[in-house]
Amino acid sequence: MKRSLGMAAVVVLIMALIAGCGGNNNQASNEGGTNAAAGNNTDAGNTGNTSGKKDITLTYIASQGWIKDAEMTLAKKFEEETGIRIDYQIVPADQYFNVLKTKLNAKEATDLFGGQSGQSEISLNYNVEKNAVDLSGEEWVQREDPLSIEQLTLNGKVYAQTIWDTGSSFVIVYNKQIFEKLGLSIPKTYEEFKAICKAISDSGVTPLYEPIADGWHHTLWFAEPGPRYDEVTPNLYNDLNANKKKFADDPTMLLALNQLKEIYDLGYFGDNAFSDTGADSAAKMASGQFAMTLAAQSLVNDIEKADPNVKADGFGYFVIPLADNQIYYINPGGPSKFIYSGSEHIEEAKQYLAYLAKPENLQYMLDNDPTVSNLNFSGLKDKYNPEQKKMMATYTKKGTDIQDYVNYVNPQWMDMGKDIVAMLSNAMKPEEVLTSIDKRRADMAAVAKDPAWTK
Repeated sequence: MKRSLGMAAVVVLIMALIAGCGGNNNQASNEGGTNAAAGNNTDAGNTGNTSGKKDITLTYIASQGWIKDAEMTLAKKFEEETGIRIDYQIVPADQYFNVLKTKLNAKEATDLFGGQSGQSEISLNYNVEKNAVDLSGEEWVQREDPLSIEQLTLNGKVYAQTIWDTGSSFVIVYNKQIFEKLGLSIPKTYEEFKAICKAISDSGVTPLYEPIADGWHHTLWFAEPGPRYDEVTPNLYNDLNANKKKFADDPTMLLALNQLKEIYDLGYFGDNAFSDTGADSAAKMASGQFAMTLAAQSLVNDIEKADPNVKADGFGYFVIPLADNQIYYINPGGPSKFIYSGSEHIEEAKQYLAYLAKPENLQYMLDNDPTVSNLNFSGLKDKYNPEQKKMMATYTKKGTDIQDYVNYVNPQWMDMGKDIVAMLSNAMKPEEVLTSIDKRRADMAAVAKDPAWTK
């Protein structure tokens, strides 16, 4: 999901972007590059210009890993057809939201900006009613997954476009050969999962590769099994949104955090989890030194690329079994494209989004992006492998993960990650992590003037 930048380029890029808040929005990052070409604008989307090519550059700021190569190829084709150039400005993930907020607050945002979806996210972090363009009338809205559109809607208006593999959630990718050698099977409870980890550890293999250094990844262990929390305590999600219950009140959330800490304390994440990074996941799994990792389902393709002798079909999937979870959690949101309300090129930006959302272009992105198995639009041909189909048949009950349903969770994702690190380091107790989440939720609700918190 992430691609690396040289450290020097990162520093220069961040300084350039922050300086760009003063007015110049045409800075291009080393990763995004320049997409210049020529041509005419025939069939460039429903809002296309019929009078000939335009000499316009649309600047687009996004977090590292959000813009895939297939989209960049389409951007070049779009320029060939319309003359409208897309200038990507890619920012390292751990710096992105600070840079974006600086630009939005200074009223100097780029023509398009990337952001995570989610109603509380788009309201609090991006203030879309002020900073983004209403896209409700665009044709592609009718073809995008309604659950994704719901995450982009505020007070009845749609403010962004999500093109993402929202159905292929982060799951535990496991080495089938190691499991078969040790006589292990997919766990249905936490105790079974813990026993599997012990058996693998006793065999001399590290059970789990967990890239805590990325700052965000380990939060998935707590957040993704959200539907299980809602199952054990019926209506929990709605009660949290109505401020009738708190995270600190829920025994299943506390259980999951305690179990996560137990897995860590038992050494099942290995000796270097705090310094391990997601960029190394494929190579680590290909090495055979680790038996499992929590990852995007496309990781199996990267593993085979890392070592062609290790085949993608040698890996299977199962859901995070903390708190005995057996629900396939769905994330209907994802990185999304917003048009800045202060842009001088709103119609051209709409034209670009319409172009990306054309069925043949969506299929091109799906077919040419090895990290996705499907996209959240109707009428596309998916690429689910046999193990994915097996997993989906195994976990017939599905539910939305907690960060995409419960308000004021996703905006504090990185802070939750810091709290969990503190918990694993014995600087915080699991109970304190939940209390900390509640405190930030209350603070955000106050800013949003949420009536559930003010009444």
